[in-house]
Order: sequence, then structure tokens, then C-alpha cells
Amino acid sequence: MAGLFMELGGKRILLIITGGIAAYKSLDLIRRLRERGADVRPVMTAAAQEFVTPLAVGALSASHVYSDLFSREDEQDVGHIRLARDCDLVLVAPASADLLAKMAHGLANDLASTVLLATDKPVLAAPAMNPKMWSAPATQRNVDMLRADGICFVGPMRGEMAESGEAGLGRMAEPVEIAETAAALLRGGDRPLEGRTALVTSGPTHEPIDPVRYIANRSSGRQGHAIAAALARLGADVTLVSGPVTIPDPAGVKTIHVERAEEMHSAVLSRLPVDIAVMVAAVADWRVATSSDQKIKKQAGDAPAPLILTENPDILKTVGHHVKRPRVVVGFAAETQDIEENALRKLERKGADLIVANDVSPETGIMGGSRNRVKVLSPTGVEAWPDLTKDEVADRLARLIAERLAER
Repeated sequence: MAGLFMELGGKRILLIITGGIAAYKSLDLIRRLRERGADVRPVMTAAAQEFVTPLAVGALSASHVYSDLFSREDEQDVGHIRLARDCDLVLVAPASADLLAKMAHGLANDLASTVLLATDKPVLAAPAMNPKMWSAPATQRNVDMLRADGICFVGPMRGEMAESGEAGLGRMAEPVEIAETAAALLRGGDRPLEGRTALVTSGPTHEPIDPVRYIANRSSGRQGHAIAAALARLGADVTLVSGPVTIPDPAGVKTIHVERAEEMHSAVLSRLPVDIAVMVAAVADWRVATSSDQKIKKQAGDAPAPLILTENPDILKTVGHHVKRPRVVVGFAAETQDIEENALRKLERKGADLIVANDVSPETGIMGGSRNRVKVLSPTGVEAWPDLTKDEVADRLARLIAERLAER
């Protein structure tokens, strides 16, 4: 774990904190950046100071907090230009709709917007706002303009909002994900998968019984999406085939959305050949042989309608034994008992190079949660990893895949 936490050693990050309830997460973000070795210099807008205090931000960052464009002390040596240039990365978290609009249109009427207009450094923004504000045409136009200008984004995520009863796409990405994205941007040339192609599956599949019912697995897609993003950060050209999930598509990845196992199978085969295949999706093993076009009605006193099941295609096995087999094939084994034994049998049967096994018993909270504890099996042995976030598992696995590919 120690290696993970010095990946920003010596890097100077200018953190711009804007107004919004997500500003409280900036305090944890400062801690995450500093534990990775970064020197954090904060800039706060006036609205940000309505949610968190400069005293708290200054204490956690061990730095002077900048907020006033016309500060006599800070501006005696053209401080806003110095702030804009004397850093390795400008990080805006949370990035409000207001500041994104200013950035897109080149406005500079406070310290934060002036610094952003004057910087010649990479800029990473972590949007946070109400889902209606995020989906508004004006905000989406601004984001498109900023992407075209080279601004990088992390998030937003789906989830509950601060407002009672509000939910959707608009939550700020978690601080650990923002810190890891910042580290990936600053690694720059550390892209061992440059020029490689990768294919990842993620999420569940939904096998229809009738128009309103289906067979599925309890997968959120978080681990698969994180792996796709991690491979992309290492330079790979990544295609993600995703079943139905409620999380956003990862940045820098081409995503194909499917619903059923047969659709996922077809999408995967259509993308071969690739250098790397990571089959993370929790594909339903069976589907109804003939689904109903109409809702199956329950009749009082009648026995339940029988469901005749048929087996779905085994996507990992197909890829592992395909004539266009990728150079590195990784599968996942979600088990509730005999973890290593079942995963080893899967490794041999499916033709994979690695199997990532985990215990998904309900008490572990792994299915749908943000953390994972895995064992990585190969023909040469088993490596047990500590309890990690799913993003940290993804980064470790992407590095391991890069090493395996280099050996071959």
C-alpha cells in the first residue's frame, strides 16, 4: 500500500473549491492528496466559504488559503498569475455549474476564474450540482466546450442529493477517485499500455421473463467500470461493454450498452481481436427459453407459471479459447464458499491467464459496495490483496496486466 500513497510525491496541486454542499468533501480530498505526497495550495470562492471555513481548509492543507483577487498582500507580485503557473495541476473540486460556465466563456471576475484563465497547466474538474442543473442544455454545452479545450473531468456520480427526495447524476466523485485521477494525469508519460487495445465487461445482465420482470445478478458495475478507467489511464484504447447500471460511463473509454447476455456476447466477439480482455460482468447463467410478450398475470388459486430456462453463452470461456484470443485474458469469480477451489477450477476451465476471486456473501457488502478484497489466481499461484477500494483494486490489476503483457 505504501507505493500507492506516494504517487503524488513532490507534485504541487492548486485546489480550487467552489460553493455547494459538496465543498465539505474537499476537506477529505486535501487529506487524500497530501497522504499521496502532494503539496496542496487552496483557492476558495466566496460561495465556498459559506459551506467550509478557510480555517479548516488551511489547517488540513498546511497552506495559506487564497480567496481575494484584490488582496494587497497576495497581489503585490501579481499573485493570481503566480498561482496559475506555480503548480503542476489545477484541480477544481467541487466544480459548480457557475464556475464551469465562467471557464467555458473565459470570464474572470474573481480569483478562481482568473487563475483558470491564466493557467498553462493541466486542469481537472470534479463537477457537483443538482441533477437538473447537470443535465441542463447550457451546462452540457459548457462541458462539451471545456472538453474540446482539453479540460479533464472526473464524475459526476449518481446518487442521493443533499436536497430531500432528490437523486440522479450530479454527486461529486469520491475524494479517493479524484486523487487517483489527478495522479494518473500527472504521471504523464507513465503509460505502459500506450498503443494496446483492451476490452472490459461490467455490470449485470437482465434476462427478460416478460416486459416487467427479469433474471439478474446483484452487480453495480463499479469494479468493472473502475478497471476500464484504470486501463485507459495507463494508455490503453478501451472498449467497455456494460450491462444495465446506474453509474456513469468512465471517462476516456468507449462504452457499449447492452441488456442481455446474448447481446453482451455478440458485442464482445465483434470487438476481437484485442490485446487485453477483462471479463468482470456478472452475467446471468440462465435465461428464459421463451420470454412472454405480455405481462404474465397471476391468477387466484393457480400455481405459478413454470419458467423453462436455457443456458446463456459463457463469454469468458468463449474469449479464453477463441481463435482471436487476447494476449492477456482475465476473469472474475464471485463466490460465497470455497473461494480458491472454485476460482482455480474456473481458471483451468475458462482458459484465462488470471482469475480475480472474491467473497460476495451478503455480509461482506462487496456487491454494490465501494470496497473489495480479492485473491488473484494464476497457474503459478495465489496472491491475496488487502482490503482496498474498488478503484485501488482496478489500479493494481491494470498494473499487473501491463506487466504480464510486457513479459509476453
